[in-house]
Amino acid sequence: MPDGRVSSAAANGSSAVIAMRAVTKRFGDLQALGDVDFDLRPGEIHALIGENGAGKTTLMNVLYGVVSRDAGTIEANGKQVDIRTPQDAIELGIGMVHQHFKLVSTLSVVENIVLGQGGHVLVRKRRLAGVAERISELGERYGLRVDPWAKVWHLSVGEQQRVEILRALYRGARVLILDEPTANLTPGEADGLLEKLKAMVRDGASIVFITHHLEEVLGSTDRITVLRAGQNVGTLVPADTSTGELARMMVGRAVSLGGRSRDVAALGVEVAAAADRPAAQAAPTAGSQAVLTVERLRVFSDRGELALDGLELSVAAGEIVGVAGVEGNGQAELEETLFGLRKTAGGRVLLDGVDVTDEAPAGLLARGVGLIPSDRYRRGLVGQLTVAENLLCDRIDKAPVGSRLRLRRKAILARGADLIERYSIPASGPAQLAGTLSGGTAQRVVLARTLSRELRLLIAAQPTRGLDVGAMESVWEQLEAARRRGLAVLLISTDLDEVLALADRCLVVYGGRVIAQWARAQLNRDAIGLAMGGAQPGGRGGDGTDAGLEAVTGAG
Repeated sequence: MPDGRVSSAAANGSSAVIAMRAVTKRFGDLQALGDVDFDLRPGEIHALIGENGAGKTTLMNVLYGVVSRDAGTIEANGKQVDIRTPQDAIELGIGMVHQHFKLVSTLSVVENIVLGQGGHVLVRKRRLAGVAERISELGERYGLRVDPWAKVWHLSVGEQQRVEILRALYRGARVLILDEPTANLTPGEADGLLEKLKAMVRDGASIVFITHHLEEVLGSTDRITVLRAGQNVGTLVPADTSTGELARMMVGRAVSLGGRSRDVAALGVEVAAAADRPAAQAAPTAGSQAVLTVERLRVFSDRGELALDGLELSVAAGEIVGVAGVEGNGQAELEETLFGLRKTAGGRVLLDGVDVTDEAPAGLLARGVGLIPSDRYRRGLVGQLTVAENLLCDRIDKAPVGSRLRLRRKAILARGADLIERYSIPASGPAQLAGTLSGGTAQRVVLARTLSRELRLLIAAQPTRGLDVGAMESVWEQLEAARRRGLAVLLISTDLDEVLALADRCLVVYGGRVIAQWARAQLNRDAIGLAMGGAQPGGRGGDGTDAGLEAVTGAG
């Protein structure tokens, strides 16, 4: 709730609809949860926050029957229950929307919603019209409108999230678990979703809200539980805390992000003012030589649609250029094309004036191009290899760690240990398997491998997606340090706070085109947020000024 007050049900101390007591879970030698207590009251939004690996998702996976607990009890509406499978949870009125959606993209909305409910395919087809009508009713009731007959791959990220919530509501969920529900939404979409959640609560639902965005926690929840290292370190009400205090509880220390924007204060950390930070290289002037130049770039998506339509941009040495936009507007294709992973259909890519269009990744690596991929698990790490092997996999055939004919295992471990220490990677050692790392630690491995090379251009795609404020602090510091060393940095991010904190210039990509751009001095949250949603440039800034908005039409 905006004023931070506890809802009436919570304030009256109503009995919990869910009570988890002394829940413990181990994965081998790792204790993910240790005697954790958590309760959810009727008619409340209860935030669950903590660092990556703190146990938030594991605790909720226990409640939803995805993970079995080693010890502890669960009560639902005052009765002890044994939840072994998601079906058990669904029968108790518990629904969960995972951070990574569980939808079949080739099926329609209505087909996804009935999927897994049993019955012969022909029986389901006869039911589809009735299910579609029910979906429409729920959509109208909660402001979650979506075409029941649309194919999922035609939907935006925000619309796909509506489908996940509608599926839980259709199955009768009165307890709704949302894991990072605003991670890939525009500011406007995130605000809209939070209003919809409040409407559900007013209608009797209870919601667990897992997030790293602390401003959402203080503005839209009734209570907050903080986990750290698998322990419950406190449950508070928003009126009795602050973003800074929550960040300290999560990380165990004060957190300071070296961002350069006053807007970043909303992240809930202590943001260093520009004057308090080490001197940085001045932002390039308009006449600076570009390290990266992209001219009239045209690229098709995997579905055969035009993903980039005449896109143009440039990045100079010692400059961070932020590319903002809602996911699905060509960012993934831009990332892949610039690193040689996707062929172009037109246009050119220049590196220091040399045409490198469609050059293979190996050639680009040799030219000093580094990539922090948006999907660290698909493109950034090999889970079955050790941390040391992942740190050195892009130079494994070069001295001192190897050659074309053999690998030097001792040298790999020694070099891996050196990079672990230099980049403060919290791994147990160079021989630890990368697949066992938390999200924040995995991202540090990707950063260390990339930044330990000699670079001219760094492409950082969604570098802090899904990371907590402590891990975010480390990533931002590394990007700022790269900028100060004179690297050209292209930051592709759906996180508006990240762009505001780091970018010297900001471009907004919509429908595969750059539709607007700003210099750093004119960055304005409201204007950028509107442009991310497709609003045409030319509007005025939040302070009534022009906000320095520069329209970019077509490929020109």
